Amino acid sequence: MHMSDKSAKLNKLKVLWLVIFGATLISVTGNSQPKGFRPVADLPTFKKQFATQSAKVSSIESLFTQEKVLTALTEKISSTGKFWFRRSNKVRIEYNKPYTYTMIMNGDKMLFRDDQKENRINVRSNKLFQQINQIVIDCVQGTVLDSKDFSVEVFEDDKTYMLELVPTSRSLREFFSTIVLKVDKNDFTASSIEMNERSGDSTTILFKDKKLNTQFSDAVFAF
Repeated sequence: MHMSDKSAKLNKLKVLWLVIFGATLISVTGNSQPKGFRPVADLPTFKKQFATQSAKVSSIESLFTQEKVLTALTEKISSTGKFWFRRSNKVRIEYNKPYTYTMIMNGDKMLFRDDQKENRINVRSNKLFQQINQIVIDCVQGTVLDSKDFSVEVFEDDKTYMLELVPTSRSLREFFSTIVLKVDKNDFTASSIEMNERSGDSTTILFKDKKLNTQFSDAVFAF
C-alpha cells in the first residue's frame, strides 16, 4: 500500500477523534428522528450556546474505551486508552490495551507511533489532513455546525445532545457514511462517538473521567 493511502486508511478513526475530542460538538442528519430524542427547536440559540461553552474549554484530559465491529467478525474488538487536548491544535491519543499506539497532533504536524516505528506527517501536504485540521479548529471555536464538510441536524433529550454528521466532502465520504456524536449538556463535551464506515464496519468510542482545564506538561504533545 502506498504511504499516503496507508496513512489515510490508518488515520480514518484517529482523524475523527480530533473532531470529537478536540472540542465538543455534535451534529446529526438522518432520515428519521432517533428514538428517545427530539429535534432541537432553536438551532441558532444552540449554536451560540455551543460556541460560548467551547470557548471556556482550554484543555481536556480523558480516559476512553473503544469498540470496533467488523463485518467479517462476529465479536467486538475492544481497546482502551487516554486522550489529551489543548488549545490550539494540540491532541494526543494513546492506546494502551490490548496494544500500544500513539497519535499526536501539534499544529501542522502529526505523528503516529507504535512499538516498531513511527510516521510523521505535515498536514499541509495532504488535503485530507487539511480538512481534519480545519474540522478540529471549527469544533474548538464552536463553528462546526457551519462546516461545509458535513450536513447537520441536532437532537436532544434531557441530558444529551445527539448529532449525526453526514459527510458532504468527497474525501470524507469515501470513509464514513455517518458519524453520531453524543454531547453532555452540562459541559458541551463529547460523551461518545460512533463512526459508521462505508464498508459496514463501525467504531464506538466512550469517554469517561473527563477533566477540563487542567494543567499538564507540554511534553505530552512533543514529537
